[in-house]
Amino acid sequence: MSYLSIFDWLALAFFLASWFGYGYFADRETESGRSLTHYVHSHRMQWMQQLMLRDNRVTDSALVGNLINSVSFFATTSMYIIAGILALMGTSDQVMSFVAELPLSPGGISKAGWDIKLILMLVIFIYAYFKFTWSLRQFNLLSILIGCAPLPDQLDEHESFARKAAIINTQAGEEFNRGIRAYYFGLAAVAWFVRPSVFVASIALIVYVLYRRDFKSKTLAAMRGDEGKA
Repeated sequence: MSYLSIFDWLALAFFLASWFGYGYFADRETESGRSLTHYVHSHRMQWMQQLMLRDNRVTDSALVGNLINSVSFFATTSMYIIAGILALMGTSDQVMSFVAELPLSPGGISKAGWDIKLILMLVIFIYAYFKFTWSLRQFNLLSILIGCAPLPDQLDEHESFARKAAIINTQAGEEFNRGIRAYYFGLAAVAWFVRPSVFVASIALIVYVLYRRDFKSKTLAAMRGDEGKA
């Protein structure tokens, strides 16, 4: 406890409550049909239904490939960030000396306190890496499903396949969203190296930005079909 001030611990508690609290709130609102993710799922369902009306699924394969490339980029980037944080942990003394000369340097922080903040960053991006790789695996499973999709004349299998493929597609997308959310909160965690008050302000800003994008954005209005009301 002595490695960090009481304000640091309170800021950390606020960070964890905000991150996991917003995640729970966003998932609950998705189930109730009020979030962007909910409306995207209905379009994924429509996509899978349209897929089975086409003899040639090259376009669908290309779309899934594009999704896989996007997730792969973030998974790879997460590995680079993790490696960078581990490198910083090995050179804490030099980095602390450099930061101490900056105008907004917190000053008076111990090496153990510095390492705790780096560990938080490490945990965030390891979490993001696991989310991205699970998303990547599910998108790969989706590509397999598309490869064995029923033909246009196999009508009795259409509904079952569309529902199954849309669920896998949505679950992969939700895991990707959780990984992206971790990146946002990782950016907020950078502010902890400045001051606890800046950290708290950054967390509040991140939650506001995420809420706006998930529940109040023009993109959501467009997906709902009422973009004129945004």
